[in-house]
Amino acid sequence: MMNIMSGFFNWCGEFTAFVMAPLWNHPERMRKVSRFLMRCFAVMICIGILVWLSQRPVFALRQVVVEPVIGQNLQHINRQLVKHQVLESIQGNFFSVKLEDVKRGFESLPWVRHANVRRVWPNSLIVSIEEHQPLGTWGGKDSRTLMNTSGELFSGRASEVGSSIQLIDFYGPEDGSQEVMRLYLRANHWFKPWNSEVNSLTLSERYAWHVKLSNGMKVEFGRDEESSDKTLTEDRVARLFKYWPQVQEKWLNRVDAIDLRYDNGFAVHLASVSMKKNEADGKKMTRSNEE
Repeated sequence: MMNIMSGFFNWCGEFTAFVMAPLWNHPERMRKVSRFLMRCFAVMICIGILVWLSQRPVFALRQVVVEPVIGQNLQHINRQLVKHQVLESIQGNFFSVKLEDVKRGFESLPWVRHANVRRVWPNSLIVSIEEHQPLGTWGGKDSRTLMNTSGELFSGRASEVGSSIQLIDFYGPEDGSQEVMRLYLRANHWFKPWNSEVNSLTLSERYAWHVKLSNGMKVEFGRDEESSDKTLTEDRVARLFKYWPQVQEKWLNRVDAIDLRYDNGFAVHLASVSMKKNEADGKKMTRSNEE
């Protein structure tokens, strides 16, 4: 134990003498320190030169090019206007500008879904923009919110959409756009045999839903997603198509609404007011059961 303690104190003394001894008494140490200081000085000079060069006017941002992503045209974005709005908030030059800040600036504008920003030597930025592709209105024709083809909501007006696009009317909870999109795709697929498409879809706060088709017919589905049987709605739609020829045979082109919320059948609503006596009872709601 004494040997260990003695060795420790000897080491401490040698280390202290090495540190406290003047450098000029140790030429090799002086050479090493000098080389180290020279290297630090050279690095500082290089950094200073780079900083000075980076502040030269030639690197001030002079051009921002706005272009669409591949496969798109910018139909709802005024390139000059968005450049002016975003450039007002850009700080820095070619080297110091924060691309993420520029990206967020563009993505905060209406109709911009995604933006990708890259530098182009020596003083330019190129911004590739993906526009929202509108699918429908959210909350009515006069709403300031639209839904795109990915089920995302964004700020926009129906009047800003070209007449070549027939917007779908969507209604639902604020956080329900993805569910509405999923139901829309399912319903469109189901009614292809009728050559009909969904014109409007409504999802209630309780997640019951119904659609209106392009042939003018309304279809009520209820809250099937709460059922443990995930194929419940598909089964009810299949039942509808199975017995639809019988419905058409009896009430040709007079059905304007279908209710699929029944476990063993479905109900139809007749739009015609000129009915025979034996059909009058079914004017409001006539139920077609499986045989």
